[in-house]
Amino acid sequence: MPLSDYQQQVDDWVQGFKTPYWTPLSQLARLIEEVGELARVLNHKYGDKIKKPTESADDLEGELGDIMFDVICMANSEGVDLDAALQKVILKAQTRDKDRFEKKPELV
Repeated sequence: MPLSDYQQQVDDWVQGFKTPYWTPLSQLARLIEEVGELARVLNHKYGDKIKKPTESADDLEGELGDIMFDVICMANSEGVDLDAALQKVILKAQTRDKDRFEKKPELV
């Protein structure tokens, strides 16, 4: 499903609220909060921080989903087409950064 479909689905849902989208700075704070939760999951999984016995199970999928939802909300409130934005980034990676990283020997 294209990102525009997800953007429409989120917009359809939030339009039922008196204030569909938070202010930009509140949205950014929410996104940073979710990225912090993702960092916590990854630190428990790969880092030195040991999880407390009272902490719930890590949910990598859920945290990534929360981040995507928040990015979609930001894009919608700012009128950004995420399909176009992502395509631009992919094109940049394929052109500007094409020789930036070491390739596997069979691809050289």
